[in-house]
Amino acid sequence: MRGGPAPIGWDSDDTSYLGFVRDLAADDDAELLAIPRKQRAEVRRALGFDLEIVIGNDRKLLAEHYQVYAESVRNLGTPVFPAKLFRSVASVMDADVLTVRHKGRAVASVLSLYFDGTVYPYWGGGTEAARGLRANDRMYFALMAHARARGCTRFDFGRSKTGTGAAAFKKNWGFTPEPRLYAKRSNGPAREVNPLNPKYALMVRTWKKLPLWAANAAGPWISRGLG
Repeated sequence: MRGGPAPIGWDSDDTSYLGFVRDLAADDDAELLAIPRKQRAEVRRALGFDLEIVIGNDRKLLAEHYQVYAESVRNLGTPVFPAKLFRSVASVMDADVLTVRHKGRAVASVLSLYFDGTVYPYWGGGTEAARGLRANDRMYFALMAHARARGCTRFDFGRSKTGTGAAAFKKNWGFTPEPRLYAKRSNGPAREVNPLNPKYALMVRTWKKLPLWAANAAGPWISRGLG
């Protein structure tokens, strides 16, 4: 359970995860100034590349997003969820996909949710080519502008494990980390299903080396038992 006081007999944990939320700025110029200097320089570099931004939620864009996201999580050593989940979410929630293309090929993509004036970039990632093109930086900066145009005033970057690269990345964007409180209860030994658990280190390393077709075939089946 997340948030609020822990029920009697439950264990509390306020150190494992951090949340990252902040207000959106008034325009692109103000948004750049809200980003700390080093990350701002990366965003400016990204703006200098020949990158195309495409936004929508039709079946073709969802399929393109899934290809990018599946490659991204494979590279992290994590099984991907089934594509049907992404299509279902997009069909019943206020959601869209923002994709960054280079020379016609998708290199970064994020599926975002919108609720009560806040944008939630929920499933995002990039291919290996994204790093050199600063495509992820371009993607999130473009999402801030897109969300602002939709009337959003808040950007919720989600949670990240304390001490991870993902947490550092979000902090570099000017987000102040806030501890997330969780309460846990188990009748037996609690499972710690996360990639930082040394028990899964070999599995993670092996998964990273799988051919993408194999990871995409087995991932949806395995992911049902995670989380």
